Order: sequence, then structure tokens, then C-alpha cells
Amino acid sequence: MKNLKLSSIELKENFFTELSTRIDIDFCNYLDFNQLTDFDQLIEELENNNALNVEIIYYSNAIKYLQKNDPSLKESLELASDLGFNTDNLNSEVLASLLASENLRSEFYELENEINDFFESLED
Repeated sequence: MKNLKLSSIELKENFFTELSTRIDIDFCNYLDFNQLTDFDQLIEELENNNALNVEIIYYSNAIKYLQKNDPSLKESLELASDLGFNTDNLNSEVLASLLASENLRSEFYELENEINDFFESLED
């Protein structure tokens, strides 16, 4: 029986495909696995391709998201303020999208050690 060894690109594709099942980012749509070598580069690619920005559309979807994740609107209003939004530019969709994007980034950064370990294992 032939021992099949996966290429570095295939290992990356498999790893990030599995990661996509745990976090709502379809990495394969945003990354060039040939060039990807570390977490910092990964973040740069994802940010450049807006992969960490979530857009929640429709008032009802936005209100449901905010009710579940920020019923007082404190966190989403703080994010909007930090990003320089004026109150006349805010609505439920903007607030929900800002909060969802921030939550996705937090989820993603929680995986940093696991991702770094994966890249280190490729070097061995």
C-alpha cells in the first residue's frame, strides 16, 4: 500500500476547512494557501478581504441579533463610538453588524494558539 503524504497546501486547506465548521468564516474563499505561512499573515489576508466583517441586513434580523447579544445596546453603541460613528448614521443594522463583526473577531482570536501550533507543525 502506498503511503500518501499530503502537501503543505492540502494540509492548510484541510485545517482551515475544519476550522470553518467551528467559526463562521469560509477561509477557502479568502485565502491563498500557497502564500500563507503564519497567523499575522492570515489576519492580514482576512482583513484585506473583509472576511471578518459581518453584515446583518433587515431590521428584524438586526433586532434579533441585538436582543440576543446586546439587549442594552451598550456594547454596540460603544463600538460605534470608538469607530467614529455619529448618531445620525446609526440604526439597528449598523449596530448589529458592528457587534457581529467584533464578536467574530473575538472568536477568531481565541483560535490564535491553535493556528500558530498548526503553522509550527508544518515547519517540522
